[in-house]
Amino acid sequence: MSVAFRREGDDEHMEPKFELPIPPGPNLVTARGLAQIRAKLAALEAQLPGIVDEDAVKKARRELRYWGTRQSTAQLMDRPDGSVVAFGTTVTIRQGGKLREVTIVGDDEADPASGLISFSAPLSRAVLDAEVGDFVDFAGKTDAIEIVSITVRDE
Repeated sequence: MSVAFRREGDDEHMEPKFELPIPPGPNLVTARGLAQIRAKLAALEAQLPGIVDEDAVKKARRELRYWGTRQSTAQLMDRPDGSVVAFGTTVTIRQGGKLREVTIVGDDEADPASGLISFSAPLSRAVLDAEVGDFVDFAGKTDAIEIVSITVRDE
């Protein structure tokens, strides 16, 4: 029989399962971000013994490897003083006439819909080290963003 007509099984045609991608660069974290990583690890470790489905076990172990790596590589950043836009600060910006408040956090803590943006995001990179009253270039536009205020929130 020709190889073209035989079928080994469904596993032969399944997509391979890869490790969860680790964001490039340093793993900078706030105290809140580190606590979230630890909580995620603890939840997964508690959940794993109760999982019976083989695919679910593989998925949970893959997530455990990801979060374990993130915890072991985490670099807890010092609390900023708020004099300039830095990792861990909350900054109010005026862009296109609209005010927006964002907090600069680590990759795993980022949630843009909640105003938490990664330090590696283009907006973060544009405003880092700026002071209140500064105008910074963004998206190819000169003086596109005004720094209105900088605060340091309690975690």
